[in-house]
Amino acid sequence: MSEAIETQVVIIGAGPVGVGMAIELANRGVQCTVVEEGDGTVAHPRTGLVAIRTMELLRRWGLAEPVRNCGFPPDYQLAMVFCTSLNGLLLDREDYPSMRQTPTPAETPEKKQRCPQMWLQPILLEAAKSHDQAHFLFKHRFEDLNQDADGVQAVVKDLLTGNSIHIRAKYLLGCDGVTSNVRRQLGIQVDERLLSYSINILFRAPGLARKHRMGEAERYMFVGKEGMWGNLTVIDGDELWRLTVLGSEDKMDLATFDPRHWINRALGIEDDSLQIPFEVMSVVPWRRAELLARSFNTGRAFLVGDSGHAMSPTGGMGMNTGMQEVLDLGWKLQGSLEGWAGPQLLSSYEAERRPVASRNIAFSTQNFKAWKGTVEPSAVLDLTEEGEHTRRTIGKLLRDSTRVEWESVGLQIGHRYERSPICVPDDSPPTSDDYDRYVPTSRAGSRAPHAWLPDGRSTLDLFGNGFVLLCFDDVLSDVEALSQAFLARHVPLSVVRIVDREIGRLYERRRVLVRPDGHVAWRGDHVVNPTEIVEVIRGASSLPT
Repeated sequence: MSEAIETQVVIIGAGPVGVGMAIELANRGVQCTVVEEGDGTVAHPRTGLVAIRTMELLRRWGLAEPVRNCGFPPDYQLAMVFCTSLNGLLLDREDYPSMRQTPTPAETPEKKQRCPQMWLQPILLEAAKSHDQAHFLFKHRFEDLNQDADGVQAVVKDLLTGNSIHIRAKYLLGCDGVTSNVRRQLGIQVDERLLSYSINILFRAPGLARKHRMGEAERYMFVGKEGMWGNLTVIDGDELWRLTVLGSEDKMDLATFDPRHWINRALGIEDDSLQIPFEVMSVVPWRRAELLARSFNTGRAFLVGDSGHAMSPTGGMGMNTGMQEVLDLGWKLQGSLEGWAGPQLLSSYEAERRPVASRNIAFSTQNFKAWKGTVEPSAVLDLTEEGEHTRRTIGKLLRDSTRVEWESVGLQIGHRYERSPICVPDDSPPTSDDYDRYVPTSRAGSRAPHAWLPDGRSTLDLFGNGFVLLCFDDVLSDVEALSQAFLARHVPLSVVRIVDREIGRLYERRRVLVRPDGHVAWRGDHVVNPTEIVEVIRGASSLPT
């Protein structure tokens, strides 16, 4: 038996990125159907860090506060500890404050947040399901797709009944992860490089942070005679932990892998004199790799999130990179479905997002390579002068080389869309693209700067529904022509006048046109050639060469 469903957008995969895509589209009035092979629950949480730019997106969705209040203890100390084991020898530590003590950076209205995927997922799902435009098919497996000039047909199988369902949509989004079936069926090739083999062990140990000598930390990185062999990451701030064991392909053989041995090694339990009860919950082998799809779309089908890229989790940018793609693609699909988009608007998704994915992959690999020091580690456990020197040297090396992983505000909000076909550039030089430093700028392609408005809102709160033209003076005679050009092409635009001189200096020009995703489309002191501006930013024409 088979049945048919019609929708505007079909989304394959209901992880954080797939569900986030449903929220973004539903907020824009776009009907979507989400297909997920599982039941929507998270058995082995991977994502833990919600980065700044993702928190800014959640703020627009009204979900920043629920994520802040997810349940992670606000006073839990988020240090980075380098040691031989939790009850072994300390090499060094980098002390970072708790979430409550962490200040919000001046460049944003939000700060990063620890929220494990098992808590983030229900928050996102509840928000998505609250919209009439978003529909979910759990326990349904995507099997096939076909495209024509007018849309996409996806075939999915109901895993409970065995029935096939044909879903007809204008567009299809593959949010189905690294092993993406959507990507495979589209025939999109990938560039991939293996970095290492790893095994994740999720275990429960109530009150573990109070049962060892290293103190509370977000992550403990373990060094043995063979060098760095694993790390332990806090999940819920109390009883759930994820131990990642680095190793070889042989070590990934679950038939011979003993998770209790590795947990005991991490805890520093070498005899019966020290007892720390724990329960192994799941063991998952995985390949740490770089992966970048050679294309992010074919026809009316698009790759979003890990289906288009994969990176080492060192830095926490996997899910967060996908959420930036949600932000980029949502308004472009809206424009295409509403009829005001030009033919280049959707193709700009790949032009803008693929270089950023490549950038974030390089950052993540750089962080992973920092784990592999050049200091001979064989004496690291010795209680000798040589052992102390080895521990001190390796500890400092690891602390210095991994610091950028934790201090990455530039990476999180400093990405920009250089050479975007839908941005109108000026002759200004780009700001530096440093992972650990963010330079606010209104240069075309950049995230529009944050500043607090007199009414308590952020400038970022002005963006999202359509294009916004910010005006920083009293003479608006040139604005009418631009407004009329937008109106003639049915492109949504609002004009906002800001009289604050400090914000005006921050934005650098008297006129700044901001896209629905909060990135700058154009800037200038006066509007010149309004028709050309509108045609470029909606993807209807290219800039003259």
